[in-house]
Amino acid sequence: MSFLQYFTLIFIYQQFSIINSSTSFVSPINKDQSTQLYTLSISIKTPLQLTDFLLDLGNKLSWIDCTSGYYISTTHHYIPCGTTKCNELGSLACSNCFRASGPGCHNNSCALFPENPVIKNVVLGQALVDTVGLTVSDGGQLGIVPNFVLSCCDESLLIGLPDGVTGLAGLGRSNYSLPAQVSSVYALPNIFALCLPSSTTSTLSGTAFFNTPGPYYFSPGIDLSSNLTYTPLIINPVSFTIVTYANQPSDEYFVGLTSININSNPLQLNRTLLTIDKTTGFGGTRLSTVSPYTILHTSIYNVFIETFMNETTKLNLTITDDPVSPFDVCYDAGDIYVTFLGPDVPVIDFVMEGDDENVNYWRMYGGNSMVNVVKENGEELWCLGFFDGGEDARTSVVIGGKQMEDNLLQFDLVQERFGFSSSVLVHDTNCSSFNFGYNGLP
Repeated sequence: MSFLQYFTLIFIYQQFSIINSSTSFVSPINKDQSTQLYTLSISIKTPLQLTDFLLDLGNKLSWIDCTSGYYISTTHHYIPCGTTKCNELGSLACSNCFRASGPGCHNNSCALFPENPVIKNVVLGQALVDTVGLTVSDGGQLGIVPNFVLSCCDESLLIGLPDGVTGLAGLGRSNYSLPAQVSSVYALPNIFALCLPSSTTSTLSGTAFFNTPGPYYFSPGIDLSSNLTYTPLIINPVSFTIVTYANQPSDEYFVGLTSININSNPLQLNRTLLTIDKTTGFGGTRLSTVSPYTILHTSIYNVFIETFMNETTKLNLTITDDPVSPFDVCYDAGDIYVTFLGPDVPVIDFVMEGDDENVNYWRMYGGNSMVNVVKENGEELWCLGFFDGGEDARTSVVIGGKQMEDNLLQFDLVQERFGFSSSVLVHDTNCSSFNFGYNGLP
């Protein structure tokens, strides 16, 4: 049964309810071909309507366009200014509206500043409370999350996002992120996991798991939670939101990268760049689903590129003289042997702090480092999916979507740790092999 057929049956039977406290949830993740960004499909409003949101690891709050198609929901309401909840949201303003009352248009309404992380834009929007529905992990029904808090915005905030997206799902460090609110309603641990798809085909969705430490079963019956390696999550004490909040730490997820190896050769790096400056918030390593590729501080990038090219020379690979923008390093596809792990190129290891005195290796094969590009003349290339972030980069290493695809990633806010599997292709599965119509979790 396809995902669309499965959701159709759910809506036909209208099996919407508060599920017991042992419930966990799943949601499909799709990759947009045009933007290379990821979307999350969840239901919202009453009656519930399946809606696509941009998946953003770094945003503390979800938002939705209330001006062009939200329509009236029988469960929507607003948050008055000066209330406890408005204060908890960190509101800096109070909003009035002089049109007919409805979603995003109320007087004395708690005002927020939802952000578009792709084009770095922000608007003034009213806080919104409505009902959200998430798929129960056993495929039987939808679980209701009542009084879900998000923000309204206007359609200008959708610029640069994938077509069909009407909002943003915030999965950042916040009591009002999507997983945190589900966790609060169901008294479940605030643990979520992502398995990003590498394919842009709509029928090959990845999976988000909410509020469960696993197991996470993928075809042919493989529990990927057993392959996780853990590293501590690190809090950046300085937030870089467009509208700044005094003494507010970052809602983004940082990890302790200690070095980068290429074919087991450690790069000679300025290691101070790998730590976070506690005063400015600059430096360190964070994970981002709104950056399609990994971005490196210039000094790291230069060493990275030089070492990678030296290693490919040993494989008798020659860089093309005419790379395709925005990539800097490309190879003729005919010269590269492709395995089930992707192009046969040097292996990249991101070396992380372990839970103990050991170090852990997040290994990236060609499937996560190289991007297939076809030029206008039909010439096919493999290009290295890493970019120069500049000498004034706020974060020294931003691990982007390409490098996280077909990896199981777990964000454990209970034990403050990040779990990573490295490529699940090694285990004869991929992130598109979770069956939404089957009992994928006990």
